[in-house]
Amino acid sequence: MAGRGTGPDFVEALARGLDVLACFGPERRAMSLTEVASAASLARPTARRLLLTLEELGFVRSTGGVFQLTPKVLSLGVAYVGALGLWDIARPHLEELVASTGESSSMAQLDGADIVYVARVAVPKLIALRVDIGTRFPAVQTSQGKVLLAGLTADQLAATLAEPSRSGLPPSTHRTIDELRDELSEVRARGWALADEELAPGVRSVAVPVRDGTGAVRAAMNVTVHAAETSTERLVHEHLPLLLRTAGEVSAEWTLWQSRPHVELPRRTEAGPASA
Repeated sequence: MAGRGTGPDFVEALARGLDVLACFGPERRAMSLTEVASAASLARPTARRLLLTLEELGFVRSTGGVFQLTPKVLSLGVAYVGALGLWDIARPHLEELVASTGESSSMAQLDGADIVYVARVAVPKLIALRVDIGTRFPAVQTSQGKVLLAGLTADQLAATLAEPSRSGLPPSTHRTIDELRDELSEVRARGWALADEELAPGVRSVAVPVRDGTGAVRAAMNVTVHAAETSTERLVHEHLPLLLRTAGEVSAEWTLWQSRPHVELPRRTEAGPASA
């Protein structure tokens, strides 16, 4: 594992120490010195020095010549994920997606019958509608809205569709409720939605869900293009696979954030629990 650094500032000793931590896992919770040296591809004396250093720092404990990780190793990851919100998690992925496609990408969440933009990385292109953080559009006319609506139960969907839009835009009349339900069923089955100049002329987009650790749809992520520049075929065949991969990465990191060992207990009253 060691010996792969190429930069002049690469610290081989640090890399070897991280190799020792990384060699533990579900199938190797406890190992002898010899086993650690083998798993980390290290000489036995080097592995011994690293293990003793990690033990002194509190990341490893030893009992009868057998080494195990301690809960302190959680601090290496929790310090990072514990401070992140959904935007913090999504931003580098959105930036990479935009760099790959050359098109704008956004994230939105459902608020009543509308979507509200919560994150965006844009490129300077002329699009008929201005989009900022906090912008809202009718959900049924957007690819992100269709993804979010498709994630609702039948009762939730009925209640949402009964609400008026607060976007200030006129309601869509180009499809019936039954046609919309059929489209949402298709979106739910295939895992993505398309909006082809439904919100405004020249605006075409594809969107996919962002899920939490339970599998619930928490947000939607899209790629938006100008219809005169990018065909539906290119949007679906070239940009959609990148979008699906990006949303999967964000969902995975969001799941990690949710799984951090953090519990909030209800506040106790000053009088304490009532006595029987």
